[in-house]
Amino acid sequence: MQSLPTPYPADLVPDATAVDAFNATYKQAKRQNAVFIAVENQGRRWTVKADALTAGPDHTVGNEAYDTVRGSVIRLNRAREIHSDSSAGPVYFVLYGVETEPRP
Repeated sequence: MQSLPTPYPADLVPDATAVDAFNATYKQAKRQNAVFIAVENQGRRWTVKADALTAGPDHTVGNEAYDTVRGSVIRLNRAREIHSDSSAGPVYFVLYGVETEPRP
């Protein structure tokens, strides 16, 4: 997996909707000691996942990064832009119910 800028360009985030695609993407992240990031189509909505465990034991999520992601998940939840069962870390993040957006 290549190192991606922040925010990640949407066309570089893998669609792991199919079980085989999810497993392949996860295994590739583990082999390359990279953070796993993918989306899964859930009809008109998406699930967004990130897992830092695939980056290996020496990788840590810094307090500032964790606080930023956690704060974003809380704000998105309060605004009802994601489902309430979404979670923020400390090493695994999942956002359920992200609405589809048109892309240019």
